[in-house]
Amino acid sequence: RRGLIMGIWNSHTSVGNILGSLIAGVWVSSAWGLSFIVPGVIIAAVGIICFFFLVEYPEDIGCSPPMHHVSRIDPHSGHSSVDRSDSPKEPAEEPEAISFLGALRIPGVVEFSLCLLFAKLVSYTFLYWLPLYIVNVAHFSAKEAGDLSTLFDVGGIIGGIFAGLISDYTGGRATTCCVMLVIAAPMLFLYNHVGQNGIGTSIAMLIVCGALVNGPYALITTAVSADLGTHESLKGNAKALSTVTAIIDGTGSVG
Repeated sequence: RRGLIMGIWNSHTSVGNILGSLIAGVWVSSAWGLSFIVPGVIIAAVGIICFFFLVEYPEDIGCSPPMHHVSRIDPHSGHSSVDRSDSPKEPAEEPEAISFLGALRIPGVVEFSLCLLFAKLVSYTFLYWLPLYIVNVAHFSAKEAGDLSTLFDVGGIIGGIFAGLISDYTGGRATTCCVMLVIAAPMLFLYNHVGQNGIGTSIAMLIVCGALVNGPYALITTAVSADLGTHESLKGNAKALSTVTAIIDGTGSVG
């Protein structure tokens, strides 16, 4: 259930976008400088809390380290079995960090990186441009437009959870991302035509579009990155996970 769990965990991204828009919208028409100062103070305070209290490793609080899961396929039955073994306390040899080119050779890294590039392009376009679009098309005030635009991220929370759940049950993370993005394209055009017909229509379309765009975005940056970072070709080299995640998310940031 990696997809579902990480889909729920990744909702913090959309929650942060929602809170940021709501907090900034309070002063956008009056003391707009506070729209930057207040979120800055909040993130500085949270950063200090994380510095002192965030636990990096389970061993730091007396918990056992995570178990390694090695999947093996029975050639006779075709079913996969999972061997579980605790991490050795004194590993015989420390694995070397994977190189950049080595990470690119992992099957799926390049493809998912390009997929995230376009998904992130659309997601951040809506994040920055949507309030202005609502002001110009629906003729709402700046605060009302900012509040309404948060529904796109509400849809992102729903989409991320459902994308993870569907990919867990079907076993096809790439197929899940592909189908959601293909459906998202006509839905974005549809929102452009019917979004200004009424507040109810606009709310529904924003949630649907947010789910279809941010669902694959959340799935790729969490479950897919973890899957690729623990690919069987790496032979249990856990150090590759951060490199793979950095490549995928960095390519997405280009968008």
